Amino acid sequence: MDHDRRPHARTRAWSVAGLTAVAALVLSACTGDGSDGTGGTDGAAPTARATAPADLSSGQVAPDGDTTDVVTGLAAPWSVVRTGDDGDALVSERDSAKVLELRDDGTTREVGAVDGVSHGGEGGLLGLALHDDDLFVYSTADDGNRVQRYELTGSEGSWALGDATTIIDGLPANTFHDGGRIAFGPDGMLYASVGDAGTSSDAQDEDSLAGKILRLTPDGDVPDDNPFDGSPVWSLGHRNVQGMGWTSDGTMFASEFGQDTHDELNVIEAGENYGWPEVEGTGGEDQGFVDPVQQWSTDEASPSGLAVVDDTVFVANLRGEVLRAIPADEPGTATEYFAGDFGRIRTVLEGPSDTLWFVTNNTDGRGDPSADDDRIVSVPLTRSAP
Repeated sequence: MDHDRRPHARTRAWSVAGLTAVAALVLSACTGDGSDGTGGTDGAAPTARATAPADLSSGQVAPDGDTTDVVTGLAAPWSVVRTGDDGDALVSERDSAKVLELRDDGTTREVGAVDGVSHGGEGGLLGLALHDDDLFVYSTADDGNRVQRYELTGSEGSWALGDATTIIDGLPANTFHDGGRIAFGPDGMLYASVGDAGTSSDAQDEDSLAGKILRLTPDGDVPDDNPFDGSPVWSLGHRNVQGMGWTSDGTMFASEFGQDTHDELNVIEAGENYGWPEVEGTGGEDQGFVDPVQQWSTDEASPSGLAVVDDTVFVANLRGEVLRAIPADEPGTATEYFAGDFGRIRTVLEGPSDTLWFVTNNTDGRGDPSADDDRIVSVPLTRSAP
């Protein structure tokens, strides 16, 4: 579970020593990832329709139209990366440790299984990221979380996993708060979110990689311009970041699970401290912490995956069972879509041909699956007039 209102299992955590006004204009919100979901429509396959706001501001995009299924029958999907301009993509399944290839016609095939994955609770095969001809994966092993790079061999329709190279390992792990999102920024660097693994104080320890966002080169080296000399730490004071994305001007957004009070949307800057566990939500500026640009009560959110399309930040929510659209230039506001229609929503990404894709997560043991769950859902996007 991703909040702390029930007793935790015994913590397994690893530290890598020596490395050195918010307005939520929402109709409903969401909280910790570990709460029971209530998604589903009495076993029927869900569908919905979105209507874009009539006053969509310049630079913004919005869902507008009927949803369609891209693929169904997935088992605890976690991350999706598209491999081309059409509907081809790679999908990670958390518990099976399988990477699936999704074809444009909605069929899937197994690309391969990531070796040595130790599934339990929130751990397993988590984030995926593509860089050049390589697939980067974040997964849980017996000795902690890790990021590996796999060469992708073959081509669309015949992708396979080549040899694995470890980028970083021994990251703090537990059955909860594993972080797991990886993404390449506009600077070409690899960013990885690492949860506090249940030891909240480690998020304030610069010598621990728990409760951090890391920044590395694609080969796993520490960039010379990282804020802490010789350390992969890019920002600290996080509880469990599971969404990261950048606007066209390079602004980095991240979504984060809170504990008992507030989940957060943050703008991430190098070397800044986001307060956990000293503060949750707003109110930390006087203590030298960065306040979130938007927060939601923890019984209304569970913000997981995040995607930036044009100047709109989309956030997928688990317990809140909603997709939020947030203007990057007014990040204290939000519009909600599909509240309760599809159950838990884990991931969101830009789809092909002016569409938005989002990924349900009702088969992970906490949801109420509908027929053929889990699924990737597509909805048309409309853009504001110039």
